[in-house]
Amino acid sequence: MSINEERIKLFKTDLEQAFTALQLSIEDESHLHAGHAGAASGGGHFRLRIVAPEFDSLSTVARHRAVYAALNRHIPKEIHALTISALTPKEAGL
Repeated sequence: MSINEERIKLFKTDLEQAFTALQLSIEDESHLHAGHAGAASGGGHFRLRIVAPEFDSLSTVARHRAVYAALNRHIPKEIHALTISALTPKEAGL
């Protein structure tokens, strides 16, 4: 298992503790950023999609803040960049 696969498992654990995630996926996109200045720090680039009822009354900015708060212990050492899609069940068609 690669270092980023291990990291993703930890990220998922933290997100599942913070939210009632009905769907959760995290993709490692670090390979797309090889040579990027931030890649030298050892932190990865990830794409996150999470569907949770906790986002129902939150703006996009508030949703992102909530995700960052849940993953705070991993930033910036393990997460250099994070693309977030945080949806309500209704927005996800669930």
